[in-house]
Amino acid sequence: MAYATDNPLRKIAEGGINSVWLYVDGDAISTIVGSGYFNSDYQNLKENDVILVVGAAGGTETVDLCVVSSASGATTVTTANGT
Repeated sequence: MAYATDNPLRKIAEGGINSVWLYVDGDAISTIVGSGYFNSDYQNLKENDVILVVGAAGGTETVDLCVVSSASGATTVTTANGT
């Protein structure tokens, strides 16, 4: 699957140069951290923002931490899984 703006990222904190986002979805974390997953929301993300990902891929509840490693222009948003 892919990120859709009808299930948006939610900003839960902002401080200094970084924001913390919450994303709840059933996609596997390997899909979510794939380059370009959050492209349709690139205008809200900055490099070093943190995304808490809550999911149930495969029926098991998970919480993962991702860091936005690049969010330049309309190109590609890339993340790195911090878990």
